Amino acid sequence: MIDFKKIDYLKHGNEKQKRAHEVLTKYQILEKLKDYSPILTGTIPIEIDIEDSDLDIICEVTDFTEFEKSLSEMFSEFDLKIEKITVNNEQATVLNFKLEEFPIEIFGQNKPATEQNAYRHMIAEYKVLQEKGEDFKQKIIKLKKQSIKTEPAFGILLNLENPYEDLLKMI
Repeated sequence: MIDFKKIDYLKHGNEKQKRAHEVLTKYQILEKLKDYSPILTGTIPIEIDIEDSDLDIICEVTDFTEFEKSLSEMFSEFDLKIEKITVNNEQATVLNFKLEEFPIEIFGQNKPATEQNAYRHMIAEYKVLQEKGEDFKQKIIKLKKQSIKTEPAFGILLNLENPYEDLLKMI
């Protein structure tokens, strides 16, 4: 299986993955975030992205005030939107900005990145895609182009009652 904790695999992927690697490397995004154990998650790593898919980077955060301050300093040259949100009764900080052609979302939560749902969902989805093949992958992409979010798209094709929960059981 691909080691999604590093972005080297993107260099050998499709054109969008290669471009994502180029942009993330050029701006040293993961290096800047290294203190927060960043992992690129979402649809681009597993090749089910659509035209406007963003680069989702999850981070482990213990001090949210410090994290926000660091993000503001690290990415000060960009037009930043920082929000404090609650996800499953847990505090999180979300930063959005545009980096060349890519929308970027940096998500910080007080738990290891590999234990966050974004990473766990991606791993489960990757396994399903490997198992089900290209036709299934194209059906997911088609649903996503109809504005159906990723987990619900998997839920539709796999007949899952609660895709957000049920996908986590597939890891």
